[in-house]
Amino acid sequence: MLLSAGVALAALSLPAGASAVNVTVGLGDQNASMFDQQPFKDLGLKRVRYFIHWDAAKDPYQLQQADVFVDTARRNGVKVFMTPSTNDLRSKKAKLPSVSQYKRQVGKLVRRYRAMGVEEWGVWNEANHTTQPTYRSPKRAAQFFQAMYQLCKGCKIVALDVLDQTNPAVGGYIAKFYQSLNSTWRKRANIVGIHNYSDVNRKRAKGTLDAFRTTRRYNSRAKFWLTETGGLVNFGRAWPCNEQRAANRITYMFKFAKKYDRYIDRLYAYAYWGDDCQGFDAGLVNADGSIRPGYNAFKKGLRGFKK
Repeated sequence: MLLSAGVALAALSLPAGASAVNVTVGLGDQNASMFDQQPFKDLGLKRVRYFIHWDAAKDPYQLQQADVFVDTARRNGVKVFMTPSTNDLRSKKAKLPSVSQYKRQVGKLVRRYRAMGVEEWGVWNEANHTTQPTYRSPKRAAQFFQAMYQLCKGCKIVALDVLDQTNPAVGGYIAKFYQSLNSTWRKRANIVGIHNYSDVNRKRAKGTLDAFRTTRRYNSRAKFWLTETGGLVNFGRAWPCNEQRAANRITYMFKFAKKYDRYIDRLYAYAYWGDDCQGFDAGLVNADGSIRPGYNAFKKGLRGFKK
């Protein structure tokens, strides 16, 4: 039986008086130019996240872009966490790779970027979302985890990366993922990533707590990375362009991470660069580099967190 939201909140809360925030904060972005920006340097971040098409090894341009990002991060003393993702963002259109295709194509990426210092990997980006070919196959996502574990022995691996959606509930996907693994592999699947945009931007905890509860049912020692989160400046009709609202949600994001820091090891906000409210936009700065209120909220929220 699932706990009620109220009981779950109480059960997962930190002890009264706790002050240290045991969460390391990083930032996700796809553009290496951020490393040269003084506002980025002023944040003092040492970790970034980058996602890449699972079959990018077949695309010289994508490889060149990723090479530049990883190399620039390394030269600036920043560690990259990399995650394979769909090659077709249209809803329900991407083709699900076979395990052998995953091993062959993702294996090329692992070998290339591990040689450049990338030791932290996700298995698949936002596996339960309809833009990802894994959305109907948690079993295949589990097979991909086993493949990644073998491809990158000794690496730190986020076994499953999910969106905090409630319809269908994220917990159902997580349960089927773990049910596809035997007891040994369940123990190895000890980091779960969550994209908790819904909770952060609605100032709630429902989907994230569902992910916590369900995961811990199968691996009681699992930890969580908020692998993509932040304040939405603009996204569809639900989130029309509003920089102040996004800043407010970034403040909530840090409060949330502090409240549940005994469960959360990492937080990667997204993104540094904004897109002037063209489509999805969660940037801390505008496209011309000018500071948004969200940047100031992010910089303030970092106080007391690890970097």
